[in-house]
Amino acid sequence: MADSLTLPVIHIAEETLPLGWERAVVETWERGARVATQYDRPEDPHSRDASLFLAIRDPFAEPRLHRAFPAGIEELEVYRQEVVDGIHDHWIDPAAGKWEYTYHERITAYAVPGLEHPVDQLDYIVRALIEAPHTRRAQAVLWKPWEDAGIHDPACLQRLWFRIYGDELVLNANMRSNDAFKAAFMNMYAFTDLQRIVAERVSEGLGRLIRAGQYNHIVDSFHIYGSYFDEFEGFLKTLQARSVEERTWTMEAVQPVIVEARERIAHSMDEERRTGRKGL
Repeated sequence: MADSLTLPVIHIAEETLPLGWERAVVETWERGARVATQYDRPEDPHSRDASLFLAIRDPFAEPRLHRAFPAGIEELEVYRQEVVDGIHDHWIDPAAGKWEYTYHERITAYAVPGLEHPVDQLDYIVRALIEAPHTRRAQAVLWKPWEDAGIHDPACLQRLWFRIYGDELVLNANMRSNDAFKAAFMNMYAFTDLQRIVAERVSEGLGRLIRAGQYNHIVDSFHIYGSYFDEFEGFLKTLQARSVEERTWTMEAVQPVIVEARERIAHSMDEERRTGRKGL
């Protein structure tokens, strides 16, 4: 019966973030439906596409990083700060042809027509969990139907749902669309760091330790684009040739690179404030 599904549904449970991402992209490659996308060139093969439920038991267990995600450590740190700290929120200016939103802006300053002040959904989540740790209502939504239905690049992330189980904060991240190979690992890395921050703020409010626990990455369309199949096949070869230790990094191993990246990012932000030009 499962083999006859129009859109395959992939369910994976893994202990760590890099191995969970790795299994998700491999299974999508092997089992995904062949379907065209809005971004294909005439010569591109059809993408591989599936719905995904990926459960990571401990997203902060080591190793936390996969060496083969298609970006550098500095780009990963930039993206983390973009989601968690909003370093690029000032790039939002659709009237000037700039960005239409950021995830951080939608989470912390969700503006609604007719509402005087934007809603800080992150503050709401923290307050809700402190007031009733068992609540099922601690969530942030990102979709704006009055805006996103007609824009060029609508938000892929749709919802973040947090709940406390015992001493563990679980996060479900729901995405309508996710580039499995090029974007998903960076998404997971940044969203789990947001999970960590919420856990720390809730711990402070409750006066007891709540740790960032299980992370669930739920995607309607988890896809590998045909435009980069050659690159992806190279990735598959590295999986066969290298051990888990050779395919992953611990955070300690890359900490010097992250420290240097943070210095460059801070300098770039200073330059943006001084010159008004867009940097990293």
